[in-house]
Amino acid sequence: MHEVAADEIHGYEPHLTPELAGAAFYPQDCQVQPMLMAAHLLRLAREHGACVRTGTTVTGFLRDGDRVTGVRTDRGDISAGHVVNAAGTWAGEMAALAGVDVPVLPRRGFILVTEPLPPTVFHKVYAGEYVASTQSSDEGLQTSTVIEGTRAGTVLIGSSRERVGFDRTVSLPALREIARKALALYPSLAPVALMRTYLGFRPYCPDHLPVIGTDPRAPGLAHVAGHEGAGIGLSVGSAKLLVEAMTGATPTIDITPFRPERFSLQEVS
Repeated sequence: MHEVAADEIHGYEPHLTPELAGAAFYPQDCQVQPMLMAAHLLRLAREHGACVRTGTTVTGFLRDGDRVTGVRTDRGDISAGHVVNAAGTWAGEMAALAGVDVPVLPRRGFILVTEPLPPTVFHKVYAGEYVASTQSSDEGLQTSTVIEGTRAGTVLIGSSRERVGFDRTVSLPALREIARKALALYPSLAPVALMRTYLGFRPYCPDHLPVIGTDPRAPGLAHVAGHEGAGIGLSVGSAKLLVEAMTGATPTIDITPFRPERFSLQEVS
């Protein structure tokens, strides 16, 4: 990271407002297209022998005493030496089926998509308040500007966070606030038409850390979830950490802060 003086900002982003006092540039930052990356990982998994069962709902867990030995589904039972809960926003509900508390909660967010434009946004641009917004525990609406151009010429504009369960209602107040803050950074977007908006649910943990590791409360069960908006970027690294924990390999890093049972320990203490 290096600091960018006010008179240098337009060398990076010529359409940013001239009222900024400075910026920070992260030259190693990069982006991935989540659907393409997910499809690639799925293809690799199949090449290594994975069997993917779509349209199958897990309804419970198989047990041998306290040990989890598989899953019960609406299409039959599946036995396994290990069961991994990687259910994203639904990981908390999946853990509850196993009788353990892993409080992964949905945190709704909206994105605005503009019409295709000539090159306008050349980097992914975050407002300075972005980190504070992501680390907020407030259930109400939080907004902080993130703007990114795409190869197709559209501009993606975010972001918002609010804990409203799985409510898929479009929130006009949230969209207006996202647009208002975006125009403060990029006034040139004011006449641009929006093509659409979409929403999603981030897997949020109350302490803002993911859940990675085996679960001593339910031997045979492991979790990897709760990364909120960073899951696609951290997916491969998280999988490596989980495999190390499950196989007893020397850990790349200490994953104690991510242990699944930490929430139960907090309640006891």
